[in-house]
Amino acid sequence: MLLLLLGNFALMAFDAREANSQQRVIRVWTQTSADFVQSPVTFVSSAVTNYFSSISSMRTAQSENDALKQRIQELEVEVQNNKSSTFENERLKSLLQLKEEIPYKFLPAQIIGRDTSAWFDTSIINRGSLDGVKLNMPIVTNGGLVGRVTAVSPLTAQISLITKDKSGLGAVIGALGASNALGVVSGSGKKEILEMGYVPGSIEVKVGESVYTTGQDGIYPAGLKLGEVAEVRVGSASEALKIFIQPSAKLSSMQEVAVLLYEPPPRPEFDKSLPNAAKKK
Repeated sequence: MLLLLLGNFALMAFDAREANSQQRVIRVWTQTSADFVQSPVTFVSSAVTNYFSSISSMRTAQSENDALKQRIQELEVEVQNNKSSTFENERLKSLLQLKEEIPYKFLPAQIIGRDTSAWFDTSIINRGSLDGVKLNMPIVTNGGLVGRVTAVSPLTAQISLITKDKSGLGAVIGALGASNALGVVSGSGKKEILEMGYVPGSIEVKVGESVYTTGQDGIYPAGLKLGEVAEVRVGSASEALKIFIQPSAKLSSMQEVAVLLYEPPPRPEFDKSLPNAAKKK
């Protein structure tokens, strides 16, 4: 009897349903009990899954970040190369303009070394005697006169800038043949400043006037631009002017120059015998 009562109770409990949803009560209680176990397990498994997913995402993001950084560096290098190529093309174009301005043959060259101990007043170019370079040949840029060759090897040559040269060169302020402001230009010992002397104090010289070579020094041809007058210290009728010139060529930043294949004409040899001197028999 007891067994029958227990069995009947079990069947009634199994078959018992809720009034509203008609779901078995035992199923509801079973799901509720299982939820106490399933929820912590689900929480832990989700946390573990999210942790490993975040690590994977971080690795992926790091790889993408590294790839983007590398690409940015590559683009920066490309931009820099393009800028360098643009600047080089502009400098080479400026050298090509020399053909129209200077009636002499010239040899393009690059600056490959500078003497920093002398305010960049001495430089080395990648042209030498094998290219036809000789001593005292003028060096120019599109801006004007740079200097002259002072040493030559088969593959390279050394140039001294006009700011260093103390030997002096003939110059004129204004147009050659139309100006009386003739003098001698030499290095002043200051960076990128030339000094002109022997200009009579009675001649009016204005700041900003152009200065050109006259060719009387026997090294440089006539008509090469030296620069512009930067300062004039007034003299007197019996005292020469002291004139300072700003070179028109950018001496400290030049990279390409041109060697003028120019050799001055030989000077005439004067008769050293005294006039009316009796000739020895």
